[in-house]
This record gives sequence, C-alpha cells and structure tokens, in this order.
Amino acid sequence: MPLAEGVYAASGCYTANAYIRQAPEIGRLDYRIQINGTHKSDHTKDAQIMTISFNQPVNYVGFYANGASLVSENGTNTLVISLSYHQNPSDNIGAGDLVVTSEAGLSISSISITD
Repeated sequence: MPLAEGVYAASGCYTANAYIRQAPEIGRLDYRIQINGTHKSDHTKDAQIMTISFNQPVNYVGFYANGASLVSENGTNTLVISLSYHQNPSDNIGAGDLVVTSEAGLSISSISITD
C-alpha cells in the first residue's frame, strides 16, 4: 500500500499499520482511520500504548477500541493513546474508528504499538 494510503511499522513485539479509510465529506468533517496490529511474542499483557503521527496537527475526536484513552495533548501532529487489550502471545488488534479532525491533506507519518 503506498504511503499516501497507509503506513507500516514494526515496533517491539508488534507490527502495526494504519490508513485513512474515510476522508471528510459533505456533512461529515472528520477522518476515520483503520488501525491494525499483530502481536508476536511469548508474553501476555493487558495494556498497550499506540503512538500515531501525522503530517499536520489533528484534534482527537475518539477511538472506539478497547479501553482507548488519549494520553497526549490534543491539537498536535502526534497522538499517544493507551489501550487495554488482553493480548495473547500471537494476537491481532483491529480497530477501524480512530476519529480525528484536521485540515485538508492529512496523511499518516508513522504508527507504533508497544506493550
């Protein structure tokens, strides 16, 4: 997938990718972002930190994922979000509703998930 549509990154025991699945349209002024992560390790944990960076400032609207909570400041190029998935040594995280607002031309620069 081209960088304009998605970003892939390996971070510790997670491989993560993200892409903008819906851009603003008439009547809806937000971006909806798909987040996917694959955990490959020999341990289990109940908490993760997701860090996602953009080419321009964003305002966090919500992330409809298990126990998601904004940790970082709003209105910056980088969002840090805590998650509370119980992960097994080989698990997948898939969440399609990270919602942000921003100016036109938003793109994702990087993503990581750590535990």
